[in-house]
Amino acid sequence: MKKVLLIEPDVAAGEDLLTAAAGLGLAVYAATHEDVYARYRPELKARIAAPVFTDFADPAAARAQLAAFCRAHGVAAVVPCWEFLTPLATRLAADLGLPGHRPELADAGRNKHLMAEAFAAGGVPAPRTVAAPDAAALARRIADAGLTFPLVVKPAGNAASIGVSVVRSAAGLPAAVRLARSETHKPSHGIALDRTLLAQEYVPGEEFSVETILAGGALHHLAVTEKFTTDGTRRAELGHTVPAELPHDVRAAVLTAATAACTALGLRHGVAHTEVKIDPRGRPYVLEVGARPPGDHIMKLVEEALGIDMARACLQAALGERPDVTPRRAAAAAIRFLTAPEAGTLRWISALPRGGHIVATALSKLPGDEVGGPHDNLGRIGRIMLRADTATEVNKAAAVALESVTVELATRW
Repeated sequence: MKKVLLIEPDVAAGEDLLTAAAGLGLAVYAATHEDVYARYRPELKARIAAPVFTDFADPAAARAQLAAFCRAHGVAAVVPCWEFLTPLATRLAADLGLPGHRPELADAGRNKHLMAEAFAAGGVPAPRTVAAPDAAALARRIADAGLTFPLVVKPAGNAASIGVSVVRSAAGLPAAVRLARSETHKPSHGIALDRTLLAQEYVPGEEFSVETILAGGALHHLAVTEKFTTDGTRRAELGHTVPAELPHDVRAAVLTAATAACTALGLRHGVAHTEVKIDPRGRPYVLEVGARPPGDHIMKLVEEALGIDMARACLQAALGERPDVTPRRAAAAAIRFLTAPEAGTLRWISALPRGGHIVATALSKLPGDEVGGPHDNLGRIGRIMLRADTATEVNKAAAVALESVTVELATRW
């Protein structure tokens, strides 16, 4: 029986990977913190052969400890499930001589400052980006680079749209910097984040992502995903649809850009999630790449729409095997997230829709819980997943489903 180490599987993608591992007959070890493991759901623990407790706040020590464990237990693949641990997974796979990405570029696959530099060096079509340690330096570098507003300001080391805002003029820059700084925090595992500030060209247009399996350096682009986000200053993801309906030439340009981005980051084995915007002239710009499984249940959407088990293919690629990426259907799937209109205490939420195109629904918050507003991806209170024959049909069904749900907050006196 082959053995795999999943690095922090207590995320949506972790469940998919554990299910796929069982189907492949793999034994799974889970690298996590002891206090985090104590909060794992029983059904998650039941799929894990054994946990490996380590301290991710000390990457060097964690790397050495996990390498010793993997050698002792004959682990054949290392797979990161969580954004913040992708550099550790890349270096660990290299230490063990296992399939993985180029270790010298490990940090560029996570840190948005280093990623922007890698894109520039590799000729990737991407927004121009400048970096600075503080607001005054950022303003100078914006001027020196000839960047014009609007701009996107964000922290180099965070994720899930945390601390990200669109700035319309120089007058809004101080507030954007305060937001980026105030929301650049340590995740639950105590990992220190880079506090460098970034200012990036704002690309108008619609947002998409490319879901890719990499095996031996070959890229298999499984789907282009249409993304739905909030408007205004803050940007949070409200949903996704697989596959996106795009003209053939635009889709080809998006895939070419995603290939260039993955190549620039040295990605070779496993999975990549590339976020792209398409400007009004149909030109793609790569915003960033996640060298890990996509979140937000996108792997489930790929399977519902195309019949491709993306989690299974990811594990096969990480093991150095040929991944099964053959589509088995041509349908469409979507997910939409429920949010409150603002931060507060959830008073009531109506029954979630059933039947028709609905595949699954779930709530992550209950009446009495404190909820965030629709400012980043942490403010969600539930989700609805749907399937239909086409993207147009599933998007219409998703709009109807969302309109059927009412969310009320407790009155503030």
